[in-house]
Amino acid sequence: MSDLPRKAVTRTAKLAALPLGFAGRATWGLGKRIGGRSAELVAREVQQRTADQLFKTLGELKGGAMKLGQALSVFESALPEEIAGPYRAALTKLQEAAPPLPAATVHAVLAERIGEDWREYFLEFEDKPSAAASIGQVHRGVWHDGREVAVKVQYPGAGEALLSDLTQLSRFARLLGPLVPGMDIKPLIKEMRDRVSEELDYELEAEAQRIHAEEFADDPDVVIPGVVHQSDRVLVTEWMDGVPLADVIAEGTAEQRDRAGQLLARFLFSGPARTGLLHADPHPGNFRLLPPGEAQEEASEETPENPDGSDEEGAEAGEWRLGVLDFGTVDRLPGGLPGTIGESLRMTLEGDAAGVYGLLREEGFVKESIDLEPDEVLDYLLPIIEPAQVEEFAFSRGWLRDQAARIADPRSPAHQLGRQLNLPPSYLLIHRVTLSTIGVLCQLGAAVRLRDELEAWLPGFVAELEEAEEAEGSEEPVFRPEIRESEPEPVPEGGA
Repeated sequence: MSDLPRKAVTRTAKLAALPLGFAGRATWGLGKRIGGRSAELVAREVQQRTADQLFKTLGELKGGAMKLGQALSVFESALPEEIAGPYRAALTKLQEAAPPLPAATVHAVLAERIGEDWREYFLEFEDKPSAAASIGQVHRGVWHDGREVAVKVQYPGAGEALLSDLTQLSRFARLLGPLVPGMDIKPLIKEMRDRVSEELDYELEAEAQRIHAEEFADDPDVVIPGVVHQSDRVLVTEWMDGVPLADVIAEGTAEQRDRAGQLLARFLFSGPARTGLLHADPHPGNFRLLPPGEAQEEASEETPENPDGSDEEGAEAGEWRLGVLDFGTVDRLPGGLPGTIGESLRMTLEGDAAGVYGLLREEGFVKESIDLEPDEVLDYLLPIIEPAQVEEFAFSRGWLRDQAARIADPRSPAHQLGRQLNLPPSYLLIHRVTLSTIGVLCQLGAAVRLRDELEAWLPGFVAELEEAEEAEGSEEPVFRPEIRESEPEPVPEGGA
């Protein structure tokens, strides 16, 4: 491939061929069954061929097509196992790799955006990309001051390709619906389209990454690479090694899975409280698990605050840390996550059907023209928030499949009620990020103390002191979490 396919006609033709290919494989499968082969065997072959074509096309096109594939990949846990199996390998490939741009194209972008003398900025620059994503690819290099760096170069024509893909994909979004039971793909595509301009601007991404890197600079659990240099189409950041989360999902130990899951949940809820920003692209390709020695390398350096190079929390504990990449898509939440989320979650756990229903109506989750039974709303929500009801919850593909099936089955009360609920625009990205993170936790099969993170970071989840004192006089047992002294206090409203 000589360049990112940019012509709308070419890209549209490739995408339009997907539904035709699905139909062709169904016909092929029918012919095989008439020929005497078992339905189960034929179905698996059809699924495998579909996966191969679907994700090969998405990967080749990059742009919005690959971006949608990455977004959908975190939900494979919701698929029935007999369907998910053939797709899983193809989905995983999307998370870490795609066909690269030729070196000449990369050099041209660097010359245009950094300057004709761009090589003088580097002691070393590897022409072969180390990773590729939806709108850019990453090259490893050594900056002129000796730091190892990651150089993200945006594909020429990425903006045009992204918009073209998302427009075309929205036209047959219903065909993709069965990939994620219970989820409407069309709003997901619309939300991606609405954020195109932000994601294409690497200067905005650099700003978001700097804010996170400064806030988490001394964090014992989360590592954010610093920004070295940026323009609108080239971003240079500190290099980060570590185990890709996709590898942990595929072959990680129980310790690695649990640790990665705990830190992923911690970053999801602590990030907005500490920075006023929500990292909004939580697919496995954007995370690394850093081994204890590697994670402590920076901390072991002598500094005025750390004259002997020791790291009491990190070095003694020797725990893995979570590295976070790609801040191209963020949700700006100056006050952190909305208090409504924590309040409604707490009320649901307390069994306060009237209270949570009133709050949902007030926030627009239930439209004024709709009347629902509060107890039925509570019954709908309780299974979904099961991870917050216990001290530690074991996320699994089976649990997520059960939830998806309950909501997707047109015969179920949950499906009927869910169709009447509304998702206000201001909560759309938060909702997608939360669902995506849960999908990754289920892929990991991690045992996570989710309630610990909610208590520490989610506004409204812990009852105010007055409410707690009133609850003591009640005969009804009330869930009233206590904040652990060992947890850091959330940053006040306004972020860092």
